Amino acid sequence: MDKKKHLLAPGHTACAGCGLSMGARMVVDAAGPNTMIANCTGCLEVFTTRYPQSAWEIPWVHSLFENSSAVGAGIEAALKAMGRDQEIRVIAQGGDGGTADIGLQSLSGMFERGHDVLYICYDNEAYMNTGVQRSSQTPFGTSTSTSPFGKASYGNPTRKKNMAKIAVAHEIPYVATATVGFDMDLKNKVKKALSIRGPKYLHVLVPCPLGWKVESRLTIKIAKKAVTTGIFPLVEWENGKVTNVRKITPEPVTEYLKMQGRFKHLFADNDDARAHLASIQKFADENIENYGLKS
Repeated sequence: MDKKKHLLAPGHTACAGCGLSMGARMVVDAAGPNTMIANCTGCLEVFTTRYPQSAWEIPWVHSLFENSSAVGAGIEAALKAMGRDQEIRVIAQGGDGGTADIGLQSLSGMFERGHDVLYICYDNEAYMNTGVQRSSQTPFGTSTSTSPFGKASYGNPTRKKNMAKIAVAHEIPYVATATVGFDMDLKNKVKKALSIRGPKYLHVLVPCPLGWKVESRLTIKIAKKAVTTGIFPLVEWENGKVTNVRKITPEPVTEYLKMQGRFKHLFADNDDARAHLASIQKFADENIENYGLKS
């Protein structure tokens, strides 16, 4: 492949600083041209395939919101029947809503049946394409259009669903977390996953400047802060066992939160705000302890 040519071509209509477009480009470039992708409805589908154009330089299929994993499984089964499963790799992908909410049943079925598919969740922590509504991947305390900060609420009242551990519980060969803040780590995990036969799961944090209320130039910086504060640990599991973590010198979680307008209300001078910040720090501390993240 020409090193100057990306398999997700420029000219699409993503927002400036879109972490999702960065992540998808890194993934497909790492996967290479002998790849087929099933992509569910969402931001990535909308801004890369506005009819009659497509930014994808490889075979790409648009599925419904809830079933890219089932479509990916069907592609894999067809390739196997044609005797081409050794030469072509299959990726199914979706956003956090299409993965952890509406698509969870389909994804679980793909894992359980043992399809040789890499599933990638691009996690921007809300339903960004339809107006920044909360998803089960929206962090505790986040102000969204359906969990707004106000007199009756301090934002989203629930913790983020741990999709990586849910995937691990299916006893699949490979599960990992990654972020666009560490591009080589992400690309290496894609390559490793595709070298392994059977179902794989990769959960990628992709900041959304619009939904997170951050400057578009800060996408990479904020993705790194999620890792260095411990709120989003970079971990690999193989056959259910933790095999690798990215060590950090932990920073206070406020260093991550204060960069984002969606958490602005948590910095008010009152007991409720302080209690919410303490809870989020506790979540980060638990990650640091549980995964042994301290360098």
